[in-house]
Amino acid sequence: MEKTPRGTPVGVDDPYEFAGVCDYLTGEGTCRYAFDHYEHDPEFARERASDDYECPVVDPETDWSWADCPHFRSRNHDRECVRCGLEEKRMAHDDERPLLEEHHLSYDRDGETLSHEITIYLCRWCHAKVHNSWARITDDAAPEPDAIAALEQRRGREQDELGFESAAERYDEDD
Repeated sequence: MEKTPRGTPVGVDDPYEFAGVCDYLTGEGTCRYAFDHYEHDPEFARERASDDYECPVVDPETDWSWADCPHFRSRNHDRECVRCGLEEKRMAHDDERPLLEEHHLSYDRDGETLSHEITIYLCRWCHAKVHNSWARITDDAAPEPDAIAALEQRRGREQDELGFESAAERYDEDD
């Protein structure tokens, strides 16, 4: 199983099994990284520019995979836990700890840096299980009771905020 620089497991053997398309890939099949971040890797940008910025992974004439691209990035944008399905519920104007945390799946073999940014969301309960045990992302898991309680507490506060009280109810004529 892949591990973090501190030696804790990340919950997968192959991070690319959970990666989607590259965040820099445009709908036309071009590499936005080479165009927008030319100064970070000029050689890569020149190669892409010479091919009209075409992404080599989607080009059927190349045998590139996402792992071959030096600037591949795939971040999951679904706001629910990949492992147990708990959905995020953020409260406006509140700085409480989020229910979901971003979880990195890929590290260099030297263990010092990220190799590619491949992230998913895990609820903080699943995140702890993955890092502190042999739990896997693919486990058939249900949300923890504490996670459901935290979500329902937030939903309750949200419903209270949506409640409507008329001026007649707020200002009783007897006062």
